[in-house]
Amino acid sequence: MFFLRSNYSHPAFRRGALEMAPMATGIAAWGLMTGVAMVKSGMSVTEALAMTFLVYAGSSQLASIPLIVAAAPAWVILATGFCVNLRFVVFSLHLRPYLMHLPRWRRLVNGYLTADLSYALFTRRFPHPGATAAEHHEQEAYLSGNYFVTWCSWMLASVIGIGLGNLIPTAWGLGFAGVLCLVGILCSLANTPLRLLSALIASAAAVAAYALPLKLNIVVAITLAVLVSFWLEKKMPLAAEHPA
Repeated sequence: MFFLRSNYSHPAFRRGALEMAPMATGIAAWGLMTGVAMVKSGMSVTEALAMTFLVYAGSSQLASIPLIVAAAPAWVILATGFCVNLRFVVFSLHLRPYLMHLPRWRRLVNGYLTADLSYALFTRRFPHPGATAAEHHEQEAYLSGNYFVTWCSWMLASVIGIGLGNLIPTAWGLGFAGVLCLVGILCSLANTPLRLLSALIASAAAVAAYALPLKLNIVVAITLAVLVSFWLEKKMPLAAEHPA
């Protein structure tokens, strides 16, 4: 785990953190949206913070919020969370050979910290469990680097979302949390000049065509951004072959 000195001082820790870093913005976007959604659903700040730090499962939290608002029985809420997170049973079975050499408490902490992206990156980097103590240490350090980025990104953004939840007017509703999430995802995906330009074109077109009925401004924005992007993709190789 990332709080063990033997792990965070290992070079694999830094490698794991760096490989997870590009995804931190998307993770933070979901955390921010979930934090706002919990507070806007009627949960107190204490309840929202407790759920954030104890549950640490975005999809399960989001699935539970409407049930909590509807005052559903506890067993229904727990069963829903269990079903939503069934994929972690598969993850744990796959990771078992990698982690069985660890003490029980460290395996339990790994279970708490494991997330979809950390599992995906780890298994891609290490398709087979380590055979020696050095390989075990390298794998755990790399996994700890993944954990560090995912946990910190989620918790920090979720806490900020909980704080913002009380500042956002109630009339804006949970839809505002969805907007925050989409903006965060957009920022994480706009990682090339062409993608950034297409996002700016779509934004400008959506605002310019806002008066169109039936939300057709969104269709216009998407169409224009796609056409311009396709045109630029064809022009860019020519520009590279014939530099000014």
